Amino acid sequence: MALTRGLKSSAALISWKPTGRLQQTLAGCVELTGLGLHSGKSSKVMISPEFARKGRYFDCNSNCSIPASIDFALRPSPLSTTLSKDGVQVRTVEHLLSALEATGVDNCRIQIHSLDSDDSQVEIPILDGSSRQWVDLILEVGLRVAVDECGRSCERLAPHLNEPYHARVDDAFIAAFPSPELRITYGIHFPQVSEIGSQWVSFPLLDDSVYVQQIASSRTFCLLEQVEQMREAGLIKGGSLENAIVCSASEGWLNGPLRLPDEPCRHKVLDLIGDLSLCAGSGNQGLPVAHIVAYKGGHALHTDFARGLAKS
Repeated sequence: MALTRGLKSSAALISWKPTGRLQQTLAGCVELTGLGLHSGKSSKVMISPEFARKGRYFDCNSNCSIPASIDFALRPSPLSTTLSKDGVQVRTVEHLLSALEATGVDNCRIQIHSLDSDDSQVEIPILDGSSRQWVDLILEVGLRVAVDECGRSCERLAPHLNEPYHARVDDAFIAAFPSPELRITYGIHFPQVSEIGSQWVSFPLLDDSVYVQQIASSRTFCLLEQVEQMREAGLIKGGSLENAIVCSASEGWLNGPLRLPDEPCRHKVLDLIGDLSLCAGSGNQGLPVAHIVAYKGGHALHTDFARGLAKS
């Protein structure tokens, strides 16, 4: 893993600036139950309003509270992002956190209960493989201004990138460049699968409408030829054609049609937003205001990039 800053390394990589809006929380509670993609176990998630400056955090079976922060991201975490604290793990947090970050839920308590066991590993339900159901619930219940314990509102800050920064592994990379607005450009390359091939997408994320209309419905995807290998590794125990789109090198998509053009690449943007949301803290924005360009990334590269930003 290579992490590299621009030539002007004496200045701070990130500056926190006001966004012109107040911190938000949910106007009510939302709840969903479903299977975990990798564990195959059922869990119930309830998301509740929280005070300003509390940020987003998980309350688990064992009464352990885990902030949705890069400081608690497990390394390595294959094919998903896992948060860990005091022996308790919350797996596959990326789709839910993506929805919360994109819709502006800055502060909330996320209670998760395993319905199959009381062990120390719980997993966010995969649902249909996208973040659409989370977004629908958030939009239905709505947001309100978050206040602290004294009833005071707080301005929401955003991290602004001051100089170029990138992380790479072999030919996979994430690079970020200073920009007055947030934009994500993403590319994937699957030459062995003609139905996927090379795809590029680019989105300005000025408000939640782009995310809601162009990104939230995109589902996680996998190659049929890799399914058995993943199962032998103890992964995707809850995976099915109901919660992922599956492509075969010889037969194409097994459960098409796709919801959106370039759906696999759009889902990579969804994942990246969830992983970079872990840069958030104290109810502020996690996504850096920058032009972020990623190619052939995954959760390990996403979270290493986030660590580098957070440590600057």
